[in-house]
Amino acid sequence: MSFYNICAQYDEECLKEQLASKTETDVKHTLAQEQISPEGFLTLLSPAAVPFIEDMAQKAHKLTLQHFGRTITLFTPLYLANYCTNRCVYCGFNTKNKIYRSQLSYEQVESEAKVIASTGMKNILILTGDARAKSSPEYIKACVEILNKYFPSVSIEIYAMTEQEYASLAESGVDGMTMFQETYNEKLYPVLHPSGPKHDYRFRLDAPERSCKAGMRVVNIGALLGLDEWRHDAFKTGLHAHYLQSKYPGVDIAVSLPRMRTHVGHFEQTCVVSDTEMVQNLLALRIFMPRAGITISTREKAEFRNNIMHLGVTKMSAGVSTEVGGHAKAEDDSDKSAQFDISDTRSLTEMCEAISSQGYQPVFKDWEPIFGTL
Repeated sequence: MSFYNICAQYDEECLKEQLASKTETDVKHTLAQEQISPEGFLTLLSPAAVPFIEDMAQKAHKLTLQHFGRTITLFTPLYLANYCTNRCVYCGFNTKNKIYRSQLSYEQVESEAKVIASTGMKNILILTGDARAKSSPEYIKACVEILNKYFPSVSIEIYAMTEQEYASLAESGVDGMTMFQETYNEKLYPVLHPSGPKHDYRFRLDAPERSCKAGMRVVNIGALLGLDEWRHDAFKTGLHAHYLQSKYPGVDIAVSLPRMRTHVGHFEQTCVVSDTEMVQNLLALRIFMPRAGITISTREKAEFRNNIMHLGVTKMSAGVSTEVGGHAKAEDDSDKSAQFDISDTRSLTEMCEAISSQGYQPVFKDWEPIFGTL
């Protein structure tokens, strides 16, 4: 059985009715529990829980200190290529969008690595569009071998792969994998992904589990908040994380909470997620998954990121560019080919200062392979 069988038990109408049925008494009962069930998680995501945000914040803060201390791990993305064969209606890399397409040579990858490493960054996340003919597993593997010289931790956020391909990348030095399902709504999914390899809902949904089997140390999942009713996607994301954490206890399971941002293209967002709703999502997830990492990226504004550090966040990006080769480019060399616009443009140094000012410790590296050379 895969997570698909669990996810399929919750259709959208069923979730809508269950969320609407939750009461103030249900919320109080859930908050009194030490460990909550999926039903309790749904209760904390419901409209009935909104008046209890402060109570949820206190509980989430306490659980985060218990499991992670006052720490925030930092990372930055490195875009290797923006060629893509998909037509995701909400993405700047949509193959129909008229943007400048490029791919880094191995020499350019090394140049990017040197620039990023000079800032002190130790965790890097490499990204490509979904174009196997351009960004083949062999190309990605060669880039990882270059990046391993500069970074103790290299993660991937690329197209869905087979278990064997994930295992090959893990052997080459990739230690983490991020996969956004975008939306767990199986009926809406093909509308948002009309063509391209990403059209295959089931193959993408099972990708995180394949990477767990393949030996990845960290597996990070998420939904793009704003594509569908946020409470539905938030609930299924939490269920997915819970399923993976229960089945693969040796893998660090984490969740990202990305909200829609402006990008090249004309997608009209149908479900706007407010700051209060983002916080409710974060708090409910922390209470349901006390040991899961939670990432908040530079899609969010600096002030918002500062304000939610105490509420359950464990990882943040800094010094971000969403352009191919954007770290080594001069600012006026930008080719305007970014995947989306970022909100928090702070450098790594500025981000460290912000974290320290909140009484937290910025973390660059938190693990070491027993038999490795790093």
